[in-house]
Amino acid sequence: MKTREVMTTGIVTIEADDSVADAMKKMLDRRLTSLIVEEEGDAHGIITRKDIISEIISERKDPKKVKVAEIMSKPLLIVSPDLDTKYIARLMAQTNVRRFGVIEEGKLIGVISNSDVLRAETLRIVE
Repeated sequence: MKTREVMTTGIVTIEADDSVADAMKKMLDRRLTSLIVEEEGDAHGIITRKDIISEIISERKDPKKVKVAEIMSKPLLIVSPDLDTKYIARLMAQTNVRRFGVIEEGKLIGVISNSDVLRAETLRIVE
């Protein structure tokens, strides 16, 4: 199955200069586990709930005082929408990265997560 068939579209972004509290609110309001971080209009990184738990909550930092740029994962690793999900699975295993940006013609068109890959591979098995 190709990445474009299972990736998540409708990407939600946040600015690198926004506070982690802003990111937390946006993630909670939209029931998301990650946000793409933009810097000067370009996808620059990603912030995940794991980043927030590891860097803010467990360290007892004030999320209102910490900028997204300080804890985001960067750069945003990218893949082609035509890459087969079994190769995405290998990349995830080798890099320990659970989300990749999907770029087509220089534009971010989606995100593929480990959940998307699992769903695709499960569908491949049960069909």
